[in-house]
Amino acid sequence: MRRVALFGPPATGKSTLARWLSTQLDAPHTDLDDILFTPQGPLPLKEFRRQAAAITATDEWIVEGNFSKLADVVWHRADTLIWLDFPLPLILYRITRRSLRQLAGREDTAQARRLTWNSAFFGRRSLLRTAVRKYRANRPRYARQVAETAALGVDVVRLRSPREVQRWRQRTAKGPAESRSGAARHTTGP
Repeated sequence: MRRVALFGPPATGKSTLARWLSTQLDAPHTDLDDILFTPQGPLPLKEFRRQAAAITATDEWIVEGNFSKLADVVWHRADTLIWLDFPLPLILYRITRRSLRQLAGREDTAQARRLTWNSAFFGRRSLLRTAVRKYRANRPRYARQVAETAALGVDVVRLRSPREVQRWRQRTAKGPAESRSGAARHTTGP
């Protein structure tokens, strides 16, 4: 693993896993949200794609983010694609827990500073409603795109629970090459 693309719904631990992989592989880590969302607002798609492509044109990288529209410049250039495909009830629980922590002032991030009760829970475009809507709409499309990516020779790891993530991390941790085998492989369908 030298070029890793990692994606999944919110609150699945993408950033935590990407930072861990960055340390394990001694490779730079990029969160695509940090590129897309500038102080002046979101980048236009053409510029976003250009910047993502520049990062993945290098030999080693860890890129995280839910941007399947960048599949050709991120996923297809990876040697490993990791899909954190957790069940919806777990995602909703984690979003709720994280939002409550942020609203209580226990996290000082850009997202936490913008969060309100309405944007977290009650608004039409709240985090919870958006998570449900996107989970239902995106999951079948992700399965198709992941299968296309796997057909290009990219190793796909689909992790369906925090326990699977932990087991995969243990197998992947620095150590003998023999311990790196046995990762969960891609299966078709949602």
